[in-house]
Amino acid sequence: MGSNPAIDGVLVHWGERLFYPANRIVKSRTPRLGPFNSKAALIRYRIEATVRRAPQVMVKVTGGGRGMKAIAAHFRYITKKGRLEIEDDRGVVERGRDALKEIERQWQYGGAYIDDVGHRREAFNIMLSMPKGTDPSVLQKAVREFAKLEFADHRYVMVLHTHQGNPHVHLSVKAQSKYGQRLNPRKADLHRWRETFAERLREWGVDAEATRQATRGVDRNYPDLWRKRSAQEGRERKPRPERKTGHRAVATRIDARKAWAAIEGALRASTDPSDRRLAADIERFVSGRSIEPQVTREVTRLAAPRQRDIEWDR
Repeated sequence: MGSNPAIDGVLVHWGERLFYPANRIVKSRTPRLGPFNSKAALIRYRIEATVRRAPQVMVKVTGGGRGMKAIAAHFRYITKKGRLEIEDDRGVVERGRDALKEIERQWQYGGAYIDDVGHRREAFNIMLSMPKGTDPSVLQKAVREFAKLEFADHRYVMVLHTHQGNPHVHLSVKAQSKYGQRLNPRKADLHRWRETFAERLREWGVDAEATRQATRGVDRNYPDLWRKRSAQEGRERKPRPERKTGHRAVATRIDARKAWAAIEGALRASTDPSDRRLAADIERFVSGRSIEPQVTREVTRLAAPRQRDIEWDR
C-alpha cells in the first residue's frame, strides 16, 4: 500500500523532534538516508527499531592525555604493549613496539608539538562498542568510516578489542587538527557521534540505534568515569541521583512524550494495516515507560484526536 503524504509529513515533523534534536549539528547530512528512499521511510524505521528495543550503540569519551607520556601510555594499553594491530588515519596498519614508537614520534613532532607533560588535553580517548554477537570486522569498518567523517582533519589511531564481552574499538584522536582547531566535545557532539556510528553500522547491515534516553523513556544517571575512579581510590564524593530529575531533563521527556503521542495518533488514523500495527506497538512501548504526571496529561491530551478526524497542519 502506498504511503499517505499527510501522515508521512506528521511522522517527519515529529520524528525529527524525537530523533534529531534541534541542537544536532550535522556535517553535510540532514540526516543521512542510507538505504532508505525518503526521510519518512527512515523515520518509520527508527520508530520501529526503538519500540522493539534495537541494540543501542555506545560511544564514550574515556579520557585523554595531557602530554605525550600519557598518550603513549594509552597507546601501549590499547595495543597490549604492541601485540595488537593499530591503524592510523591514513589506513596504515602496524604492530609491535617499534611501530608504537614511530606513531608517538609522529604525534609529538608532526603538526603542533606536544610536550611530554602538559596542562591541557592533547588527545581524546573514545570507545565505540556494540553488544556481544556483533561481527567485529563490521564494527571495525563502521568505526573507520565514522572516524573519517568526524575527524577528517585530525590524526587518530584505532585498535579493535574482541577479548572482552562486547566487541569494541578504542579510538584516540589528536586534539589539535592540522588547521589548528581543537576538539572540545560537548553533549551534543557525543549524541551526533552516536548517530553517525549507528548510521554507518546500519549501512553495513547491522541492527543499531542511537536514540536519546528521553526518546526511550529512560531517565537514568550513569556515573562519570572520574566518579568511579574517585570511589576506587577512596576519594568518595557525593553520589549523583539515580534518576535525572532536573527541570531540563523533565522538559525533554515531556517533549518526547508529545512527539510519541502525535506519531501514534497519526499512525492510528492511517488506512495502512502496518501503520496501525506500529501505532499499537508504540502504545505498548510508551505505556511500559515510567513517566511523570504532567507528562501523562500531555500524552492524553495529544493522543485524544485519534478517535476523530485529525486535521493535519503539515
